[in-house]
Amino acid sequence: MEPAGRENGLIDFVTAAPVAGADEPAWIHGSPSRRHSSDPPIQVHAHDRHTFLLRQSQSVNYEGPFVFLFLGNERALLLDTGATADPERFPLRRTVDGIVADWLVEHPRTDYRLVVAHTHGHGDHIAGDPQFADRPGTTVVGVDAASVAEFYGFRTWPEEVVGFDLGGRVLELTGIPGHEDSSIAVYDPWSGFLLTGDTVYPGRLYTTDFPAFVTSLDRLVEFAGARTVTRVLGCHIEMTRTPGRDYPTGSVYQPDEPPLQLTTDQLVAVRDAARAAVGRPGVHRGDTFVIWNGPCHVEQGRQLVRAITGRLRDRLRRSGGR
Repeated sequence: MEPAGRENGLIDFVTAAPVAGADEPAWIHGSPSRRHSSDPPIQVHAHDRHTFLLRQSQSVNYEGPFVFLFLGNERALLLDTGATADPERFPLRRTVDGIVADWLVEHPRTDYRLVVAHTHGHGDHIAGDPQFADRPGTTVVGVDAASVAEFYGFRTWPEEVVGFDLGGRVLELTGIPGHEDSSIAVYDPWSGFLLTGDTVYPGRLYTTDFPAFVTSLDRLVEFAGARTVTRVLGCHIEMTRTPGRDYPTGSVYQPDEPPLQLTTDQLVAVRDAARAAVGRPGVHRGDTFVIWNGPCHVEQGRQLVRAITGRLRDRLRRSGGR
């Protein structure tokens, strides 16, 4: 579906929102062998003509993070830059430039800008920033909480909800620290997407400040409840389709992974589990997530054993059991 407003060159991102887009694709879930992988370094999915989801291949980096691109009338927002700086191994800028160039053919603009920002400041979400350092018409937002608050115009961080206008496409943001100090949630009324970074996704939810994490989840549930949310989208997939079971840390092959998207009911389930885990350090499992309250050294060791065992099993399979 194409929004109205084509006759004057402006796209109407308001009256038709949220727009239905393509179903989530079958994401490439890695290869049994990095050395013999034929996976592309980036998988690109167009939800609609103005909204793109990208996933870094796990053959490039086991984190396999997701990246999001929103295009408005005046500028585009790239949210996160992946886990790899090398543009030859991970050609993020080339990919984004291609998407934007194709969009501008259909929707001609002069002086079209790009903002490169982040769901939070961890290395697997900011490593590709240098690829955009010399790109014309581009702003790369800092990764600390003060820089994030200043750029978006937060007067009260993190509680405030602020708007960020891409040109008729106004995103809504709020702070959600707890996983990392500068974590934000981003809601796009056009698609109905609620982006939650590494705070909520189908995987291991690590925390550096558990009280802040719980407070942020309370705010996130309230935020989502006041909006039309079609999908809750985090930045990784680490679970299997078996309820409560995750892939071990470092997995590069996840053939039984579930979809990235979660529902608002599942968001509430994460919040409720976090509330129940207050004062109870350790690992707390839900059907679609695993909350880590504290360093969880025993679970770290278990993850390492699972990862080593899995690699040995893969080697035996590739060698025919010999």
